[in-house]
Amino acid sequence: MFTGTEDNEISYEDAALLTQNYRDAQAPGSSYVKGEYFSKASLESVLDQSGCVGIRIYYGLDENNVQRLVIVGAEANENDIVSGVILEHGKACPPICGSTNNLNS
Repeated sequence: MFTGTEDNEISYEDAALLTQNYRDAQAPGSSYVKGEYFSKASLESVLDQSGCVGIRIYYGLDENNVQRLVIVGAEANENDIVSGVILEHGKACPPICGSTNNLNS
């Protein structure tokens, strides 16, 4: 069962190591998505659904075989809220990455 109070926080250093491992696993010279931006309003529209205690993020591939994230609400019984708001269309990094830091470079 999910409670909605699970602690998913990690340190910046641990997050930087995870993202570095991902970047290192990519083929040299390949283009790939490092991350995606989702607005606060979009995330709140998922979280504000009745029965939603958190989110689940799925990995997907778009029509160009580019990795994308799919975000769906999750209920306490661990089921996805598939009849509600589901997000995709995040702003991919690159090209929209912000300033260089240990998570994106």
